[in-house]
Amino acid sequence: MHTQLISTHLLATALVLTSGYAFAQNADKLRTELLAEGLDHPWALAFIGDGRILLTERSGDMRILQPGAPLSAPLTGLPKIEVGGQGGLLDVITDSKFADNRTIYFCYSEEANARTGGSGNSTALASARLSNDLKKLEQVKVLFSQKPKFASRAHFGCRIVERPDGTLFMTLGERYSRMQDAQTLDNHHGKIIRIRKDGSVPPDNPYVGKTGALPEIWSIGHRNSQGATLGPDGRLWMHEHGPQGGDEINRPEAGKNYGWPVISYGENYGGGKIGAGLTAQAGMEQPLHQWTPSIAPSGMTFLRSTRYGKAWQGNLFVGSLKFRYLARLELKDGKVVREERLLTNLEQRVRDVREGPDGLLYLLTDEANGQLIRVLPAP
Repeated sequence: MHTQLISTHLLATALVLTSGYAFAQNADKLRTELLAEGLDHPWALAFIGDGRILLTERSGDMRILQPGAPLSAPLTGLPKIEVGGQGGLLDVITDSKFADNRTIYFCYSEEANARTGGSGNSTALASARLSNDLKKLEQVKVLFSQKPKFASRAHFGCRIVERPDGTLFMTLGERYSRMQDAQTLDNHHGKIIRIRKDGSVPPDNPYVGKTGALPEIWSIGHRNSQGATLGPDGRLWMHEHGPQGGDEINRPEAGKNYGWPVISYGENYGGGKIGAGLTAQAGMEQPLHQWTPSIAPSGMTFLRSTRYGKAWQGNLFVGSLKFRYLARLELKDGKVVREERLLTNLEQRVRDVREGPDGLLYLLTDEANGQLIRVLPAP
């Protein structure tokens, strides 16, 4: 049963004890407010005005939480979604002009069909209009389907970011067993793509007109990204899962190669080198930051408000699925210089983190009894 519940309690923060950083000396206590629970592995949230929040559940449902009301019934009108493993209904964002056009964008795992051809599944991106009564999606249009379809339950990627010019970025996993595809341009595996809001390809994409290259591709050599956001610099920032170690933060630029699986700071599951065991190679970009051991990052946002104090303004926040905390990252010259683990006794997998219109942080926890949590400043 999906229920709404609001409660507030204190959760202490803890510091990362990893060499190579300068650390905050005083960990503040944060309060958390439980806005909803009973969610089925929630994946993403978006703010739709008047205090209302749109939520996705990996099991294939999209719901709305309104102030003072229980979670809505699932919205109708979604396309067919293939649910299994890491696949299902994944990210959602609102259009920058949502107040006028009520348009949202969402991504999901899509089974091969008459429109796509082939067999297996892949990540798809769709647009839709949220109905005035908040009960259904209208004018649903599939804007993009990852090629090729492939039978896999892993590494769908699937974070969406609207660029200031109105084009859309989407992160795409390399489907785990197709990792070599991340280095070739004839497929969308292990890529970031950029398209217009009608699904067409911007003519200034880096591989437009290049023989044998798919024109949607923006950058290559990625593994599996479950976090992406625009930075204060207006550029795309993202993180991606390493194999066993080597989770990365990158700032993808047009036409650049981010190395997977040729270079990595991780290793094969169970141990052993990946390929030649290289961490650097000419023509491949180094990460801005990497985590070893892996934290399994998911969700990503820059804090623009001063609700938690001036020192946190401009910090980057990332959820950890593996270690069940929220990471606060201080940056200088595009590099992480300080890291703090927050909400360490939350004891839930943090799937998404966003800054709300009120300047506060909102979290989703990826559990069978998943929660929507608002993080309140220390008293």
